[in-house]
Amino acid sequence: MTPTHPVDVLLLLHHDDRVLLAQRSGTGYADGQWNLPSGKLEHGEDAITAVLRETHEEVGLHLDPAEVQMVATVHHRNTTGHARIGLVFTAHHDPDRHGEPVNAEPHKCARIEWFPADSLPTATYPYTSACVTAWRTDTPLQLSGWTHPHPA
Repeated sequence: MTPTHPVDVLLLLHHDDRVLLAQRSGTGYADGQWNLPSGKLEHGEDAITAVLRETHEEVGLHLDPAEVQMVATVHHRNTTGHARIGLVFTAHHDPDRHGEPVNAEPHKCARIEWFPADSLPTATYPYTSACVTAWRTDTPLQLSGWTHPHPA
């Protein structure tokens, strides 16, 4: 069987030593857990356009394409064995230029909040934790949810 791995774009919006997370709610999957603003690449859409779209849809911010930088790829497998590929982008949040992020999808998100990058909440979804770890450790490819060790 040919594997299918959805491609996600994840935004690691940071300000000082903090990152913006959203608490999932009402989706039926990982509700109550914290995750990065993110979503799937849509058919015919490039990764930059996708991360800009998801940023606006989820936290109401308009970023310029030059403000986002891809920093890592995360290959995540969830507890049911389904895998996906995540393209992790960062952007520095400038409140004077961007305004304040808002919960633009209250039907999918209970709230948004800033957290220290080195002290994420215990209820952070493992995929998000892996993305933050990859960014903080400058790791271009991060595995998450795979039980076998990878070659050094």
